[in-house]
Amino acid sequence: MFGRAPKKSDNTRYYEVLGVSKNASQDDLKKAYKKAAIKNHPDKGGDPEKFKELAQAYEVLSDPEKREIYDQYGEDALKEGMGGGGGGHDPFDIFSSFFGGSPFGGGSSRGRRQRRGEDVVHPLKVSLEELYLGISKKLSLSRNVLCSKCNGKGSKSGASMKCAGCQGTGMKVTIRHLGPSMIQQMQHACNECKGTGETINDRDRCPQCKGEKVVQEKKVLEVIVEKGMQNGQKITFPGEADEAPDTVTGDIVFVLQQKEHPKFKRKGDDLFVEHTLSLTEALCGFQFALTHLDGRQLLIKSNPGEVVKPDSFKGINEEGMPMYQRSFMKGKLYIHFTVDFPDSLTAEQVAALEGVLPPRPSTQLTDMEVDECEETTLHDVNIEEEMRRKQAQEVYDEDEDMPGGAQRVQCAQQ
Repeated sequence: MFGRAPKKSDNTRYYEVLGVSKNASQDDLKKAYKKAAIKNHPDKGGDPEKFKELAQAYEVLSDPEKREIYDQYGEDALKEGMGGGGGGHDPFDIFSSFFGGSPFGGGSSRGRRQRRGEDVVHPLKVSLEELYLGISKKLSLSRNVLCSKCNGKGSKSGASMKCAGCQGTGMKVTIRHLGPSMIQQMQHACNECKGTGETINDRDRCPQCKGEKVVQEKKVLEVIVEKGMQNGQKITFPGEADEAPDTVTGDIVFVLQQKEHPKFKRKGDDLFVEHTLSLTEALCGFQFALTHLDGRQLLIKSNPGEVVKPDSFKGINEEGMPMYQRSFMKGKLYIHFTVDFPDSLTAEQVAALEGVLPPRPSTQLTDMEVDECEETTLHDVNIEEEMRRKQAQEVYDEDEDMPGGAQRVQCAQQ
């Protein structure tokens, strides 16, 4: 039948490629090929050469006649054209026929792939307390789903016609003349078929969706905000966006937007709070209750004899925000202290303070040195307002010094 008998060659490599033994059944071959082909498919980031090799091995071993030749004489016999040859088919065609179409959208990668629908993004406002404690929110949304009566065909018979307006492309090109030898070309979705490339006879339209192929439905989604989630973090519901024919459904994405808190500020896993002490508290000690985000009352107090300086920070471990997906761990709570000084003191108060406070520095001026100095008067200033006024004056002066400045004033007067 085949003429001369070919010499023996390697007849185990195809089995090794599929990861099966030489006495594997057809069912074993199918399972091994399916698992390996999905893993190595190029659309999933797999190695194209490995995918091709898998298809070639399955094509030979799944055919009883080719498998018998391979088992007896190896690859060389198949390459020489015996038994119909080996590996002569497109690996994507083998994959598509095996699965009845590629599971990655659109069959063969050489054919038309399904487009992916757009994601629907919703902002979700949450309080700092909700991010601290975690919360579940039920939200009602409207979305398009494929019509169940016509299975997304839009017609009772399932038939459609190529759109005459765009010749089935779904797109139209508009040309605008902007001037001599200048044109602008713009592409937009065809308004006759709404970008689908096909039209449906009025009499054949589906009575449920009116030929639109989709209908609206209400859906309730339970959004779980976990402890420690961050502002701007996304919560995704895969495949829950609007459905459309021949389209991979996009996702619904909720983006957390943290509302400003009147007391606490958050930086990562840490919390910051401002607290003002009187001068007496800063020098002689203080204690106060701080209401945390979960309602607990924290007793905050200074150590005996401790003096708190203005603009200083104190930290408390394990009282910050819970760490995302590690809620048993928490960041730090930082308290920023400011000290409220009195506007003035009486002579009696000054004398009393001098009696208990450390003495003045030894660098005090003598009466003779004071007489040699020029006396000045201090006054209160708002330094930010002063700087703004100076900058505005400098800009005005620069305009006055520019060449032609006087001319501009003269023209304005005319």
